[in-house]
Formats: sequence, C-alpha cells, structure tokens
Amino acid sequence: MSEILKEQFLKIIRISDEEFDYILGHFSYKKFRKHQFLVQDGQDVMFDYFLLSGCVKSYYSDENGKIHILLFAVKDWWITDYEGYYNQKKAIVNIDCIEDTEVLCLSNDNREKLCREFHQIEHFFRKKTNRRNVALQNRILSLLSSNAKERYEKFIREYPSLTQKLPKHILASYLGVTRETLSRLYSPK
Repeated sequence: MSEILKEQFLKIIRISDEEFDYILGHFSYKKFRKHQFLVQDGQDVMFDYFLLSGCVKSYYSDENGKIHILLFAVKDWWITDYEGYYNQKKAIVNIDCIEDTEVLCLSNDNREKLCREFHQIEHFFRKKTNRRNVALQNRILSLLSSNAKERYEKFIREYPSLTQKLPKHILASYLGVTRETLSRLYSPK
C-alpha cells in the first residue's frame, strides 16, 4: 500500500528506496470504518492524512446545524483541518468516512523534521500546497459565479469516479443545492 505514497512522491521529486523507507517510518497507518471520524470539530488535529483507499468528506456545521461540505478526498489525496494542523488549534471542521478508509498519518512535527532533513520533501509539500490552494480558489470562484447546473457539470467532468461513490444528498450539499435540485440536474432530459 505504501507504494501509492511513493508513486506520488516520484511524480514531483526524486528519492531513493532507502530515503523513501526512512520517510515512510515517520508515518503511521490507520484504518477507519464508514462513518468514523478522522477529525472532529473541537478536537486537536494530530495528523495530515494520505488516503490509501476509501473516501472521506470534510465539512463544517453552522450554528443552525446545516452541513457545508468543503471537499472530498479519495485514494492518493491528502486531507486534514489545515488551520488546526498547522497552527496547533482545535479543529473547526469534521472529516468523516463515506466508506471504509485506510490512511497514512503524518504529524506536523514529523513533516517539519522531514522538511528540515530533505530539501526535496519540502519541495514536494510546497508543490502539493500550491495545487491545493489553486483548487480551493477555483471551488470558491465556482460557488460565487456559477449556477447549480454549471457546478454539477464541472464536478462530473473533473471527478467522474466520485460522482458514482457519493450519495446524492452529500453531492447536493457539496454543490450548494437541495437534493431535489440535484435530482432535476441528474435526470435525463
């Protein structure tokens, strides 16, 4: 399973097998069942999670109890509550499993240690952060400037495998529409 992480590193940086084994030693492996939390609002954020398998969602619950889905993660993606993780604050989002999930967990201390020891690891995480920033900006712009149909079409174009994995009410929440609106968008004309 760790080969998935190694492949991701090798897309951006060069590392030897020995270096990878050392780096991997800074991660821990965990399995989560469907509906279990990786991160819960109000708790300490211990890890950044690299998904080996499964699917998770990150969401915020407002004061009225309405759930706002921020993002998803599937195999080969990273996810955490970034403010809590980097700033050692309590989580403000929840991350739970849509299906059984396996992850590699990296503490912020271990990330910093690896970045100090390996310039190429620091480069890897900088590139990943840049890509995440661009993706989040595009998500915000889409929510601000696109109608429901455009957001839905963009989502199925960019994430066709996720469309099949997600229950309709979760996809509707992510798109910022009701389930009824999603059903209208989803049904063939």
